[in-house]
Amino acid sequence: MSESDEKRSPPQLVLGLLFGLVFGFLLQKGGVAQYDVLVGALLLEDFTVFQVMLTAILVGMIGVFAMHSLGLVKLHPKALKVGPNILGGLLFGVGFGLSGYCPGTGAAAIGQGNYDAWFAALGLLAGSYLYAEMSRMLNRTLGQWGDRGQLMVTDLVRTPRPLVVGAAAVVITAALLLIERL
Repeated sequence: MSESDEKRSPPQLVLGLLFGLVFGFLLQKGGVAQYDVLVGALLLEDFTVFQVMLTAILVGMIGVFAMHSLGLVKLHPKALKVGPNILGGLLFGVGFGLSGYCPGTGAAAIGQGNYDAWFAALGLLAGSYLYAEMSRMLNRTLGQWGDRGQLMVTDLVRTPRPLVVGAAAVVITAALLLIERL
């Protein structure tokens, strides 16, 4: 058992399940589990997905950094690795484009009874299996390309975190207001 597995208590697992169910419910109620809405986002005809994602980023960003400033959570940023990010982004985009679903919206679509989302889920499972089988080789090769360490935007712009979070909140809010006018 790894150190991270030992730290997960039953209450944490229950909270994780609860938050996952609430997230899926909100995705479904927000309309982003509908195939037509997702394809509309890819075609830049329906901006519902962008609104939901930007709102989630805004709430999550403010919540995480507020809890961090109060000492309630610790930040554990993952290392920025250019190679894996490019490959992962390309694979994600191809999978999203071909299936019309991403993992979260696919799970919500299965929950609302969309049979086509099962194919996306099967592809996701197959891809996860292939990644697990290839991960050692990828970590020794592509995983080393562009390793920048644990960077956050505040490290890049050398600006205090509250200013960066505030500026990002203003930009995201402006983007949401602009999208609403479209």
